Amino acid sequence: MAVFEEMNTAVANRDADAYLALYDDDAVFVRHQSASEMSKAEFGDMIRKMMASRDMDMGSRRCIYENDDILVVHSINDYPDGSREAVLMACTKKDGKISRVETGATPLQK
Repeated sequence: MAVFEEMNTAVANRDADAYLALYDDDAVFVRHQSASEMSKAEFGDMIRKMMASRDMDMGSRRCIYENDDILVVHSINDYPDGSREAVLMACTKKDGKISRVETGATPLQK
């Protein structure tokens, strides 16, 4: 199964463990707002909180492109603070797992 399909299923099921299992233990998440980096553990805490919130909607997701080296995903996300963003996520893959994530987001009106 492609990583996107597994990711999409995990998001739809709000299954943080399944989502995080797609990431290499040394994965790095680059935050688009601050250009800072988060470890998988730090990113995992954020994902767990987001998926546990009934006010979080990671939107319908679509795969722009995926091969053995990269996955590019687009989604419209609604966040618990009431904001909404169009998010483009580029995931570098290594040995079938995501090793690096960089995002770009555009604020949207609801």
